[in-house]
Amino acid sequence: MLKFVGGSTPLGLIGNISVAGLACLLCAACRAPQAAVAPSIEFTHLPPAGEGSAAVLQTISGRVTGARPGQRIVLFAHSGMWWVQPVAEQPYTAIQSDSTWENSTHPGIAYAALLVDTAYKPPLTLKTLPQAAGPVSAIAVAEGPMLKSDAPGRLQFSGYDWTVRGIPGSPAGLRNEYDAANAWVDARGFLHLRIQKTEQGWTSAEVTLTRSLGYGLYRFVLSDVSQLEPQMALVISSWDGSAQDQEMDIEISRWGETTGRNAQYVVQPYYLAANVVRFLAPAGPLAYSFDWGPGRVAFRTARVERAGSSADLVSSHVFTSGVPAPGREIIRVDLYVFDNQRFRLDRGTEVIVEKFEYLP
Repeated sequence: MLKFVGGSTPLGLIGNISVAGLACLLCAACRAPQAAVAPSIEFTHLPPAGEGSAAVLQTISGRVTGARPGQRIVLFAHSGMWWVQPVAEQPYTAIQSDSTWENSTHPGIAYAALLVDTAYKPPLTLKTLPQAAGPVSAIAVAEGPMLKSDAPGRLQFSGYDWTVRGIPGSPAGLRNEYDAANAWVDARGFLHLRIQKTEQGWTSAEVTLTRSLGYGLYRFVLSDVSQLEPQMALVISSWDGSAQDQEMDIEISRWGETTGRNAQYVVQPYYLAANVVRFLAPAGPLAYSFDWGPGRVAFRTARVERAGSSADLVSSHVFTSGVPAPGREIIRVDLYVFDNQRFRLDRGTEVIVEKFEYLP
């Protein structure tokens, strides 16, 4: 504030400053300094939601407000858990002089950006994101409706709602393009899945139950799938999208081989010999099922009952080791291209799932 020495006001100053002007000066001098702008992050470009893939990188960018000198951005993408982006060896994203930032990220169902000090050392993975405290000044998360998706919505099959994939995925670690038009339900109530060629290449099909059902008997009736090309795979899986050892599969594929057994039951991880049982699925409609309970899952494949005939067992196996417990798992039915290198894929295919049943 203004300070007048000697207890009197100089006459020259009175002549140059009006009473109102003097009041304004006094108020301005006594006003408290403005509070600092709270740090925040916004996204200016987001990739679409997608399944985690080491082979896919997409651009993500944003802007910060209130950043201090030396602060940086750390990015995470969610696929089962939060993974630092773009790679563990380069976890920091620089903030430019105009307060913008840009980097690459692998796909995920959600994305997060953290404004951090130099003291923050990001881990490779996180189960949950940190709070905005200490070396973390601000956090922004993009998920759900904020992320674009090419999937048109849902379809109904056998009395259940299913999500149709319309964005790229990486089944078995191999990038596949998915087209939502490759999955539909016909007038009989049968689910159709197809692999189809476009100008850009082959497209696959996947549907996913919209909710977890837990322990119980799961049964799928399929039309003839014995003649799938060696480069194709039809996989029915129960998986929560996180650790591989939380997955159980019925897999119909020759995995690139022209002869031999064409189906298997799997309790992941598949690289343990005791976790895989292969068998030959014959021609004709078959019912594939698994009966899942605490510490036990019983797989079974049988010929479907038709008029004048009875069910005929094809294969069965019971796993009692490594069987996951229920949590957030959901059922996926995925028809995709496994290997188009050794044996060139010349034509597409269509698989029909006649029925899905669940008995708790």
